[in-house]
Amino acid sequence: MTPEQLLDIHVTGPDGKLVSLATIATLRDSVAPRALNRFQQLNSVKLSGVAVRPLDQALRFLEDEAAKILPQGYKIDYTGESRQLRSEGNRFLPAFLLAIVLIFLVLAAQFNSFRDPFVILAGSVPLAMFGALLMTFLKMPNPNMHFFTDGWTTTLNVYSQVGLVTLVGLIAKNGILIVEFANRLQEEGQAKIDAVRNAAMTRLRPVLMTSVATVCGHFPLTLVTGPGAKARNSIGLVLVAGMAVGTIFTLFFVPAIYLLVAKDHRADATERLPVAAAPEPSA
Repeated sequence: MTPEQLLDIHVTGPDGKLVSLATIATLRDSVAPRALNRFQQLNSVKLSGVAVRPLDQALRFLEDEAAKILPQGYKIDYTGESRQLRSEGNRFLPAFLLAIVLIFLVLAAQFNSFRDPFVILAGSVPLAMFGALLMTFLKMPNPNMHFFTDGWTTTLNVYSQVGLVTLVGLIAKNGILIVEFANRLQEEGQAKIDAVRNAAMTRLRPVLMTSVATVCGHFPLTLVTGPGAKARNSIGLVLVAGMAVGTIFTLFFVPAIYLLVAKDHRADATERLPVAAAPEPSA
């Protein structure tokens, strides 16, 4: 009933004699937690907070300060979105490179050439990445200073990284439409410069139709509010900006790279023509 009653408990002492606990122990008041929390099978203390800067920067600041303050043997771990960022954030570059390699190999098998996939990816992917990453640099350096671009900016988080990987496949189709048609025109006898010019003009409508449909389909994600809005906003801004900027520049850069790198298919068609037209010898 009272702490003092503990002192009346008798325990076995020397020579098997019973002695009261008060002869060998004293009472001392101290503060202890109600429950001992554990995380990853270790004693833990959970800290929660709201970051006033991008989450990745906030976590790096926390890690730097923890390295200075925490005693030896202590470490920090994360839950929720912070854990997802730390566990998956470092996997963006391998996933991005894997997407590039897979698309390149598929296009190489389709075009039976290593030049045409290089033209498609080099003329579309870097410019789309520039347009998408532009949305991460519009924010004011001072987070406490509001600017009219605040609603149209994002950070390089897990969700925007997913959008960047998706953007590679979406933007590559614009280059495929132009390069494939230009190769066909060359095989019909047109010069390389005439073929790529006519291909860009002829394929302009399909390119714009698919790009506008993609932009309009993802644009509602940039207007979402409420719980989970930041994640959807990040994906929407990356895809919308990347497709819009990438499509505009693809129409100019893909033909230019095609002229420099692509193979002259008209020469191959000319070499095959005499063989196909040679008359059969008479018996």
